[in-house]
Amino acid sequence: MSSLSPALRDSGTMLRRNLLHARRYPSLTLNLLLTPIVLLLLFVYVFGGVMSAGIGGGADRSAYIAYLVPGILMMTIGGTVVGTAVSVSGDMSEGIIARFRTMAIHRGAVLVGHVAGSVLQSVVSVVLVGAVAVAIGFRSVHATALEWLAAFGLLALVALALTWIAVGMGLVSPNAEAASNNALPLIVLPLISSAFVPVDAMPGWFQPIARYQPFTPAIETLRGLLLGSGIGHNGWLAVAWCAGLTVLGYLWSKAVFNRDPR
Repeated sequence: MSSLSPALRDSGTMLRRNLLHARRYPSLTLNLLLTPIVLLLLFVYVFGGVMSAGIGGGADRSAYIAYLVPGILMMTIGGTVVGTAVSVSGDMSEGIIARFRTMAIHRGAVLVGHVAGSVLQSVVSVVLVGAVAVAIGFRSVHATALEWLAAFGLLALVALALTWIAVGMGLVSPNAEAASNNALPLIVLPLISSAFVPVDAMPGWFQPIARYQPFTPAIETLRGLLLGSGIGHNGWLAVAWCAGLTVLGYLWSKAVFNRDPR
């Protein structure tokens, strides 16, 4: 217990530092948050009628709004954690991590602070994008309180997994620009998932890629929880992807952080 208390205290201090940093420099978060909102409005009001007809909803945009929102929420998380990669890379290149190494701070607290701060920012971003979705007509009339709780749990789990991967990307990047480029797959992967169109509507050769990448099972699980559609095997696939990415990102980040001489 004596060794755990300093670790928790130092992690809390690093968390407050990262949240204060995000509050003082909100432009990065706002820019990353703007992308899913623009895509949401674009696909609903420009392509909504055509896309709704394509998924069997006729010309009524509400059917496509219901289909689209779970994917946009997952894309929001992917975009938000890009800011974490940039922030971590900035800390490494600006020398603040080297200063922390000389202080009586628990070694893992720096990374834990980044991860906890990123997960909180992801949750806030999801809530904001979700509010926009509700304002333009999204409704989840079939979801029970337990399913809503499971949906939030899934979103938090995805945020945790992607954040650890983003931290690793930030640690291996020489500067903030490189970190932003390295984390680009976290934004691109949702675009080639089932976020916008069903996997069955994609070319046959591409369907396995879209179906079994990390975002599609998570999107389909969230879609099932919020809309009452079937989840099937996507639930355990989503949890398996999240667990695997969390462990991989943690081990990768820890190894790079411990050996980095900067």
